[in-house]
This record gives sequence, C-alpha cells and structure tokens, in this order.
Amino acid sequence: MYEAEHLVRVMFDRADERGLRTVDMLGSSVTLPIERRFASLESVQSYVDAVLALDWVRGTWPCARRSVRVRERSGAGEAHYERDTQTIAVPLHRGNKAWALRELVVLHELAHHLEPEESDVPAHGGQFVDRFVTLVGGIVGDEAAFVLRAAMLDAGVAIG
Repeated sequence: MYEAEHLVRVMFDRADERGLRTVDMLGSSVTLPIERRFASLESVQSYVDAVLALDWVRGTWPCARRSVRVRERSGAGEAHYERDTQTIAVPLHRGNKAWALRELVVLHELAHHLEPEESDVPAHGGQFVDRFVTLVGGIVGDEAAFVLRAAMLDAGVAIG
C-alpha cells in the first residue's frame, strides 16, 4: 500500500514540477487535479476541521463528529495518527523539504481517524484503503481517486 501511495505522490510532484498534469495510468489518460500544500500546522488544522465539517463526510462516517488535533512530529519520520488522543502528528521537514505538509498525506491520516471506534480491522487493510480513496475522490477529485485506486489495485492492495 505504501509503495502505491508513494507512486501517486511522485506523480503529483512531477506534474507540479513539469507543469504537465496529464498522465497515463493503466491505459487511461488522466488529468491530475491540483493537490493542496500547507505552509504550517495551523493550515493543516484548518483543513482537517473543514473536511470533518463537510456534510457528506459526516453522513458517511459518524466518527467525523470527533475533533482531531494536529501537532508537529519530532524527527523526520512518517506522519501518523494517534488513536488514543485523536491526533495527527506531521513532521515539518525532511532534508529541508516539507514533504508531509500535503493533502494526500493529511487525508491518509484522516482516514485513520474515520475508522469506527470499536473496530479491530487491520490499520491499513481494505476498509482503510476504501476510506482513503473515497476521501481523495471527494476532496481532491475523481481523477486523483482513480489514479490512487489503480495504483493500489496494480500493487495487489485489497480495497473494501
């Protein structure tokens, strides 16, 4: 799953760098939407709050009514979600680059938050991937969800 997700982030990075948003993915030509980037933890927090306030998000996942706190993660490790404190921890820099202050990373962590409280399913299992892809489709755009879903399926990741 992580390899497929990384591939999609690289596709978005290259589209931004080159100004070429059209990519070929498994035989389909897709125009990638713009992925939001964040300048600070405060902007990530505002974004997370806005996503959780969306009617369709609350209607799909009752857990969206629970608030999430965003904090800096020390070191240069991966972003992660802390279920016990309902906190998204985001590293600000890795090698002078704010790699985690981007929409796809934040939506990944938010998909963890939207897991039902009493759930005992694998943290990155099919239900998680389905939530993540659904969030990406509804927030970033259908094209981004298509590319993410195709990369996941191509890598053998179960969805749903």
